[in-house]
Amino acid sequence: MTTSAAKSEGAGKILHGPGRYDFLLWLLTLGKETAFREKLLRFAALKPGESVLDIGCGTGTLAIAAKRQVGPAGNVFGVDPSPEMIARAAKKARKQGVEVSFREGFAQSLPFPEAQFDVVLSTLMFHHLPKSSRPEMAAEVRRVLKPGGRVLVIDTGRVDRNKKSIFDYLHGSHRVDLEEVVDVFSSAGLEILETGAVGMLRLHFTVARVPGR
Repeated sequence: MTTSAAKSEGAGKILHGPGRYDFLLWLLTLGKETAFREKLLRFAALKPGESVLDIGCGTGTLAIAAKRQVGPAGNVFGVDPSPEMIARAAKKARKQGVEVSFREGFAQSLPFPEAQFDVVLSTLMFHHLPKSSRPEMAAEVRRVLKPGGRVLVIDTGRVDRNKKSIFDYLHGSHRVDLEEVVDVFSSAGLEILETGAVGMLRLHFTVARVPGR
């Protein structure tokens, strides 16, 4: 989302307005952000007991929804470079009585050991990275995924200037081609399982997996 932001070298856009971020998502989803996030999660096909990482977790709504799907036996972590986003996400999880671990960190240098996660999620954040940093993120995703682990990437596709919706205007000029997502993650050694249109707000998805198991 486009909010007040600061740039850190190589890190891309870092959002520092959690209140405005949540308001824009509320506006875009007509007050149904949780339902929106749950629809996105269906492409991840989460299973009870899985370990999940949400990269660029923002204010935590997706990570909280993921925790509800993997249940008490599963573990969910959210990582974001913005301390303001992390603070709001942690507060939101506590308020809802959901156990999710949030921490500061960058997509290009994830603060987790190798082969820790069954699933990695990246929704509406890949486009914030500079093109030069996107392969670094993909390499980190591969590193922290277990053999057979999978990643779900959802982002915004390009649109004709004359066919923009309110989402396109509010979201700004940030776009990433589906073909680029596929190329970046396949070049990192992941197997592309499925791609396509999400079916809402001009979003596209990619599901890939680490070979093995």
